[in-house]
Amino acid sequence: MQVLLKSARIMDGSAENRTQDILLHNGRIEAIEDHISTPKAATVWESPNLCVSPGWLDVGVYAADPGYEHREDLTTAAAAAAAGGYTAMACFPNTDPALHTKSEILYVKNKAKDLPVHCYPIGAVSQGCEGKDMAELFDMHAAGAVAFSDGKRAVQDAGLLLRALQYTKAFNGLIINVPHHKTIAAGGQMHEGLMSTSLGLKGLPALAEELMVQRDLSLLEYSGGRLHIHLISTAKSVALVRAAKQAGLPVTCSVAVANLCFTDEKMADFDSNWKIVPPLRSESDVKALLEGLMDGTIDFICSNHTPWHEEAKNLEFTYADFGMIGLETTFALCQTFLGKSLSIRELVEKLSLAPRRVLGLEIPQIAVGQRAEITVFDPDVEWVLEEKDLRSKSRNTPFIGQTFKGRVLGVFSGG
Repeated sequence: MQVLLKSARIMDGSAENRTQDILLHNGRIEAIEDHISTPKAATVWESPNLCVSPGWLDVGVYAADPGYEHREDLTTAAAAAAAGGYTAMACFPNTDPALHTKSEILYVKNKAKDLPVHCYPIGAVSQGCEGKDMAELFDMHAAGAVAFSDGKRAVQDAGLLLRALQYTKAFNGLIINVPHHKTIAAGGQMHEGLMSTSLGLKGLPALAEELMVQRDLSLLEYSGGRLHIHLISTAKSVALVRAAKQAGLPVTCSVAVANLCFTDEKMADFDSNWKIVPPLRSESDVKALLEGLMDGTIDFICSNHTPWHEEAKNLEFTYADFGMIGLETTFALCQTFLGKSLSIRELVEKLSLAPRRVLGLEIPQIAVGQRAEITVFDPDVEWVLEEKDLRSKSRNTPFIGQTFKGRVLGVFSGG
């Protein structure tokens, strides 16, 4: 199969600004030139502002496979990822059984090997993601786990996290933790603030996150190792990570796209699709998150893709589960709501290059002879998300009917 990308702006992180034709043939980049005559059998892709970048990678996808395939499975998660411009996803271990031994890691790798999107399993820190006994980290590392986390379940036991940081130093492993102190946040429904008070809902205090950020940074300073703090959402969390980086600690962090774009004002209508963790915070928190993203304190943006079946979300607000799907809409949200703050090059850095650097993965090259792992998009196209556009098995999103600016045209991942 041959595909010709006409007048493509190549956004690969280099300082050079190139607009060239790109010819793909059987999964490889055959030619990159100022002008390529269209081969007879080639399919031509054109758009007014066609852009090409190394394929995007999303960290912390909940693919729900094995065990919860009624919510999502690896095939539908991969389809949603491809529709959203991702050529790779790193999947959390909160499955049944959890991804806590090499057998489950190999299951994910084998099941995903023929999918259009690379699937990198994240092994559990503890057996069953239960936060008690440390899992078989080295065996999972040898089997192909790219990092270790209890995923949606934050590691509450400081001793367990400390031992995991110390143990993974032997093979330069990465620990990922979500900062969420469950006893302080117990029963919370949304961000604790004026809006939660006015709605009569119990709040999720910023303190529940910030205590965990400070604890994890203190453990890292004591033990060494590599730590990624996943999905920070408050101004103080940004300040804590910024200070830690300035002090030389080997820490990275990420933010969910929804927390960059929206505040807790969205909760006014009690739409359970906005009920997520971390919760939508205040305007000052959103401003601090964006500043942290711009100055490099926050390394990359995540979709926080959390699929739920209808029976889990279409309930009274207090009974609905936390989470929304996000793979298909992350880029469009960034371009629509953050376009004045983030350039396309900066967005590619936060969606493609930085996640791979954090996980220690090779960055795909846009060069002749290289395997094609690229995302093709137009940042200026306007479109409306319809339910038929969703490839995820779940439908828990508030964005159906939303007009977006910026659309993914397709991805190429080898063949």
